[in-house]
Amino acid sequence: MGLIGGIEAGGTKFALAVGHSPTEIIARHEIPTGSPAKTLEEAAAWLESHGQISALGIGSFGPVDLDRTSQMWGHITNTPKPGWAICEIAGFFAERFKVPIGFDTDVNGAALAEHQLGAGLDASSLAYITVGTGIGGGLIVGSKPVHGVAHPEMGHILPRRHALDLEFIGICPHHRDCLEGLASGPAINARWGASLSELPSDHIAHEIIADYLAQLAHTLIALTSVEVIVMGGGVMKTPGLLDRVQHRASELGAAYFPGNTKHKIVAPGLGDQAGITGALLLAPSA
Repeated sequence: MGLIGGIEAGGTKFALAVGHSPTEIIARHEIPTGSPAKTLEEAAAWLESHGQISALGIGSFGPVDLDRTSQMWGHITNTPKPGWAICEIAGFFAERFKVPIGFDTDVNGAALAEHQLGAGLDASSLAYITVGTGIGGGLIVGSKPVHGVAHPEMGHILPRRHALDLEFIGICPHHRDCLEGLASGPAINARWGASLSELPSDHIAHEIIADYLAQLAHTLIALTSVEVIVMGGGVMKTPGLLDRVQHRASELGAAYFPGNTKHKIVAPGLGDQAGITGALLLAPSA
């Protein structure tokens, strides 16, 4: 295969890479996510500066349309990010480069990367969860991302409210107190005026956020019996949070699930590179 390109299209920044394979990256770059026209043009220009690519993989923030029979395939759809609703992202690059485009959510791309090259290597199934500005998740079963009529929106499950967190109404513009509305980075800051890592280690916020994230892990295990759950994103870098989630998820499971200790909740094996590696993995699949 010749040179391939990858784009991890995030709400805050676009990560770009070119290489001969997902493990042979020759150049990387990041640009801030501004307006669609400016951001897509800057991304295309950077890719063009490295020569002709044979395929491009894009892992995008969502929601996105993944149905290739739909006229809206390759679009970011009803995102709350200003200016980006109904943005044709895959079509822009297909027209610009005249190459096959692999397109999926950013979290499905990261899940592919962690399953094939990271913390889920040799696992039967894997879920990748990112907890940051928003909360999203991708699920890999049988080496393929799980899609229904669209893609999963794991950040919008409705968790059971923590007994010490009953007054905060949540920040999700659609569901108020869904998981993203309660446990994302902006929700934490709206509630306590600081990021989770800035709060003292004995602050009740750590217990509350760990409880909500553990409920997502519990739900995934109950619904899919997933073997490995990878939790990444900025909020998960809070010291001790992963340990709290693991402990609370074990309590919630109450030693009931048939998989028992085979279910694991772990940090990303690829660190912050899971998303862009996943985008490069999507390129050959195109």
